[in-house]
Amino acid sequence: MNKLYLLALLAGTRVAIETSEVEAVVKLTDISPVPGMGAHVAGLSALRSRVLTVIDVAALIRGEPTPPDRRGFAVIADIAGHSYGLMVDAVYDICQVSEGELPLRGQLDPAWLPHARGLVEHEGQPHLLVSLAGFIEAGALAHVA
Repeated sequence: MNKLYLLALLAGTRVAIETSEVEAVVKLTDISPVPGMGAHVAGLSALRSRVLTVIDVAALIRGEPTPPDRRGFAVIADIAGHSYGLMVDAVYDICQVSEGELPLRGQLDPAWLPHARGLVEHEGQPHLLVSLAGFIEAGALAHVA
């Protein structure tokens, strides 16, 4: 069965996200910081009369927040009844991948190990298969630690 995937660049790495997790992709505008939150919470933003918690996924992966002038797009998702915008560097395509999900192979950057579920290949290029909900769970654990 062919699934649709959103292909994006996240923290300098090609990733694939199942489109069933994606509500929309938007250009980020105003983000209001939230004092006392971890570096992975960029702040709050408004989208269509609702509040989004904007997650800086690169901060979860690399430990350093994305500079405000490099914040471009966010993938919008409803996770556990809450609206999130997960920041990505770029969005490239939405496509079907007839080969489906492949197991992880080769050496993987240890920062990605908790987030990568497998691989998806498109036009000869591997993309890490990630789950948006997994980043929210990892962020919650990072905030508690």
